[in-house]
Amino acid sequence: MSVVITGATGHLGRLVVDRLLDTGTPAGDIIATGRDVAKLEPVAARGVTTHRLDFADPAQLEAVLAGADRLLLVSTTTAGERFDNHRRAIDAARASGVKRLVYTSTLNADTARMRLAEEHRRTEEYLRESEVPFVILRNGWYLENYTGQLPLIRRHGVLLGSARDGAVSGASRRDLADAAAVVLTQDGHEGSTYELGGEPFTLSDLAATIGEELGTPIAYQDLPVDAYAEALIGAGLPADLAKILADADAGLARGELYTDSDDLPRLIGRAATTLRDAVHAALTHGNA
Repeated sequence: MSVVITGATGHLGRLVVDRLLDTGTPAGDIIATGRDVAKLEPVAARGVTTHRLDFADPAQLEAVLAGADRLLLVSTTTAGERFDNHRRAIDAARASGVKRLVYTSTLNADTARMRLAEEHRRTEEYLRESEVPFVILRNGWYLENYTGQLPLIRRHGVLLGSARDGAVSGASRRDLADAAAVVLTQDGHEGSTYELGGEPFTLSDLAATIGEELGTPIAYQDLPVDAYAEALIGAGLPADLAKILADADAGLARGELYTDSDDLPRLIGRAATTLRDAVHAALTHGNA
């Protein structure tokens, strides 16, 4: 069985490669791909085949996928280009006879109105019409999106957002990678769409949890969407990214990043990582 992983230079893709290796998939059966092959050297050292892969090059896509049984299509990150990238990958998978394509989407992609959901929804529709056997993983908002902010939150004593009292079903990248490894290697998932989220929390809950773990009060300050985007820009984020993240908070407020599904713990065979565990680990390991 040949398994191709796209985006293996990123956090999620790399974790999937590691999980496949750790659960017994032979290194010679794994093809890890990305734009910067140098970043794939650690997995190449473990015996994994690596290839440069550019979604803008259909011929390269077909060459890499030739003979592949299974493909993990990790959604690309550049807004506005995602759907075309995904479409070309799906077309190449069909032409190459890929027997299972696993796509990482977002929670509630069929109903969510936030900007991030649109290209995921279009990709899902295209994939369903493609006749390529598929599994869709609607991944929840990464807990790391929040733990990565801990140094700034700690410095200023405040968590900013625009989510009001909406609940987010956050999930760790490791849990989501474990779920991807399961559906890549086990049978019985074809045609399924899984909503993958952990224990839900509000941003007020997040602020309180951070404060408890730090031993100092942390306030949650809710801002209008435009004001939150400006605050993110002031913190150094590119304007386009800041607007997308602020828009995602607006979606969070509408319930678009919440699920009551138990798909994630069922797939990985254990409880999902909790918010408190994620915050505690980030603080303990010196990441904040």
